[in-house]
Amino acid sequence: MTKISIVSLSLSLAAFGAVQAAPCGNDSSGYEAWKPVAAAEAKAAGVGKRGIEALLGTSYSTQTIKADRGQKSFKYSLEKFMEVRGAEAIVSQGRKRKAKSADFYAGLEARYGVPAGVIIAIHGMETGFGNFMGDTNVVSAIATLSYDCRRSEFFTGHMQAALKLVDQGVITTQTIGARHGEVGHTQFLPGNVLAYAVDGNGDGAVDLANQADALASTANFLAQKGWQPGKGYQEGEPNFAVIKQWNAATVYQQAIAIMGGRIDG
Repeated sequence: MTKISIVSLSLSLAAFGAVQAAPCGNDSSGYEAWKPVAAAEAKAAGVGKRGIEALLGTSYSTQTIKADRGQKSFKYSLEKFMEVRGAEAIVSQGRKRKAKSADFYAGLEARYGVPAGVIIAIHGMETGFGNFMGDTNVVSAIATLSYDCRRSEFFTGHMQAALKLVDQGVITTQTIGARHGEVGHTQFLPGNVLAYAVDGNGDGAVDLANQADALASTANFLAQKGWQPGKGYQEGEPNFAVIKQWNAATVYQQAIAIMGGRIDG
């Protein structure tokens, strides 16, 4: 290879790599240095001024890292998992909620094909029917997970989605959610808000802190992931595979199917 071709190749690589991937870290020591690099990457991905400012204003979330390292319940047996997560109470309350708002749930099933039991079981499992939707700054939480080396690639997309939601005014720098950056009654990650959230109450806006919006968005998510109307959703049945799209933990999937079936039964 000639000297000229080497120079040309170097220039080409420099242009291609002008926006470098932000380096991850395993503790807070590199977080402040990471932010402007991540901001440049986010800007190249289409994040606007407000979103970039939101990222630069974040702080490393020790609460988030502690929660990410301590997810013990998914290692339980199914029986223990359901006991710890309050399955009996979810089913009992879920049946009452379905009966009280029968028209609402029937409307969701008519539109999206997803029966009430599954949606109600997810609602109960995720936030105790909206009783606890989180205690952590969403933008800082999701940025921390993007920076953290354990699952940086997965969470970077969600972080950039969160910043775009800030641009759009759907969330703000003050929005509070769960410790992995999930928001609303059924705990949507930011990328899923961007892709699947819908206006469930007809007010012209999407707000997953609003129950109708959150439950309609949950039904839409499952429908878009391939839910087959009228088909079963217990383990081994066609729609069980769609429940897997909601959460990767086998015990969670099994619990949702069992509770949903009892609510619908």
